[in-house]
Amino acid sequence: MSLGMFKSPGECDVDIATGEGQPLGVPLGFGGPYVGLFTCKDALKRQLPGRIVGKTTDTNGETGYVLTLQTREQHIRRERATSNICTSTQLIALMVAAYLATLGKQGLRETAELCYQKAHYAASQIDALDGYSLASDGTFFNEFVISCREPVQSTLDALLEHKIIGGADASERVANGIVFALTEQNTRAEIDRLVAALDEIGSAS
Repeated sequence: MSLGMFKSPGECDVDIATGEGQPLGVPLGFGGPYVGLFTCKDALKRQLPGRIVGKTTDTNGETGYVLTLQTREQHIRRERATSNICTSTQLIALMVAAYLATLGKQGLRETAELCYQKAHYAASQIDALDGYSLASDGTFFNEFVISCREPVQSTLDALLEHKIIGGADASERVANGIVFALTEQNTRAEIDRLVAALDEIGSAS
């Protein structure tokens, strides 16, 4: 979505780029399937691995490995595959194509600008509150980290009392940090309600 207004990785002379295209018309699916993006310069495409093995931990705490960037039917002969519909990615690709075709080039830019403007409005309003500060003065698109005076969990719990689901806990990287994300879906009234709730929480603490 950010590429609707920012330079592309290619324009920045990036060799390899990855990303997530879920905002391009794909509804949230509690972990997937989403739209993983993986690209590189033309000169490097023959050097990419044909198989990537990911390492994780299962529910019993045991180490597990999984083939990444592949459907599970890739190693099954087509005539023997019986479940190729359940992991089909064509539907997701079709949703992205329809979304982008509907928006068009100008619509994509307008949507990106809405995300950018709303996020920067929210960040500036929260940063002005006592007890909160924008954790970075660098460039950002629609996600930003706010450092709170109080522990993150107490702030998130207090937001829930205001019927607001707060951001993600980023305290491992930023002291008492919360990641907030704004999109074209968020209204000015919703942003102002978030700011007012944080102000009330900060004043109470």
